[in-house]
Amino acid sequence: MEFIHIYHTNDLHSHFENWPKIFELLRERKQWHEEAGDPVYFFDIGDHLDLWHPYTEATKGKINTTLIEEESYTAVTIGNNEGITLAFEALDSLYKEASFDVILANLYRENGKRPEWAIPSQIYKTNTGTKIGVIGLTANFAHLYGLLGWKLTDPMEELEQQLLQLKEKTNIIIVLSHLGINEDEEMAARFPEIDLILGAHTHHILRQGKLINNCLLGAAGKFGYFVGHIVLTVDENSKMIMDKKAELYETSQLKAPEEEAVFINNLYEQGKLALSDEVAALSEKWSKEEIAAFLCKEIQLWCKADCAILNEGLILNNLQAGPVSYFDLLSICPHPINPCKVTLTGAELKEIILDMEDNKWEHFHLKGLGFRGTLVGKMISHGIKSATHGEITTYYLRDKELAANEKYTVAIPDMFTFGNFFPAIYRAKEKQYFLPEFMRNILAEKIKQYYSI
Repeated sequence: MEFIHIYHTNDLHSHFENWPKIFELLRERKQWHEEAGDPVYFFDIGDHLDLWHPYTEATKGKINTTLIEEESYTAVTIGNNEGITLAFEALDSLYKEASFDVILANLYRENGKRPEWAIPSQIYKTNTGTKIGVIGLTANFAHLYGLLGWKLTDPMEELEQQLLQLKEKTNIIIVLSHLGINEDEEMAARFPEIDLILGAHTHHILRQGKLINNCLLGAAGKFGYFVGHIVLTVDENSKMIMDKKAELYETSQLKAPEEEAVFINNLYEQGKLALSDEVAALSEKWSKEEIAAFLCKEIQLWCKADCAILNEGLILNNLQAGPVSYFDLLSICPHPINPCKVTLTGAELKEIILDMEDNKWEHFHLKGLGFRGTLVGKMISHGIKSATHGEITTYYLRDKELAANEKYTVAIPDMFTFGNFFPAIYRAKEKQYFLPEFMRNILAEKIKQYYSI
């Protein structure tokens, strides 16, 4: 029998505090398996980077590529954080110097050609001649990729094409899937030729894996809390898989390597130093609420909208009087959230305005959708006025009373379109996303302008 060892990580999101333990575990295991004569492969399934971390922000993900390189990973695929939070040029240069494979079947340039740094699939051959075909797929945010200058295709269609090419050439087929648990389960049910799916994107945890139609699914949660380990037992003669096992190692239970704290702190401090350039010098302290109100006004102008709606929880802290650096703005607004403009009827907008007044938002906990804070916070607006006469409140835009059937454009954080905060926004058909600028980029530009006047 041949024992093939596969280690996998996913959705680290630049939580480097767990990386030293991951590094030590993989280094040790690679040595073990190679001494035993067993093949061993390391795969990352995307969203390794996240621009909330100052060193990732300062290097546009290059530090993440360096860490993966140092760990001698076999291959990676990309997640949406690599794909749509980086500008075109940043993603296009992210892996150009990498020695590991970037396996990604459903990403193209606008001209229909694949980027030079990506391959749709790869075949790895063990010492006994077992051929392992690996396919990479990323989540189908085609519209957002298109705004950045990429062309993203349907992952299932690309998968079918790659399977046709690989199934006669390989003994084992593995998919690196940054699609999410639902799509992974569908994939396992639809394509019996797939032996193993390593999943990501929805941060799901499969402690002993999950078997569907003899396809094993593995997934290791998020933030480096776990490292996945798959063991495939293969008959050396027939090349048939005789057994499949999956387990997760919890990094909090692993021994901390020497200099762990120093490594983690150095990454943060190097990022802080790289982002130390001054944006402006404030003449007075700005409270969180003042910054949120300023940003709300500016995204209305940025999007050329009739009004703007924003949650104060986007701003995590005050800005003190004196010099303000890019690191300071990242610290108070770390979210990879872009501005967006939606078109709503007056009736829909009034429904939202009334819902905004509910104090539930100030205590609403949120994780995900690009939000890197804790509480959504109070909802505020700009460009919307109201007047109350007795028990009747009338709302105005552009100095005219809000008309139920008239259409209005509203600037918002794009997370309002991904989550069902306000049903009218979630189901709106006319949405315009503005990429690659994040909220903090707009803050930086507008604060610089404000203080240069």
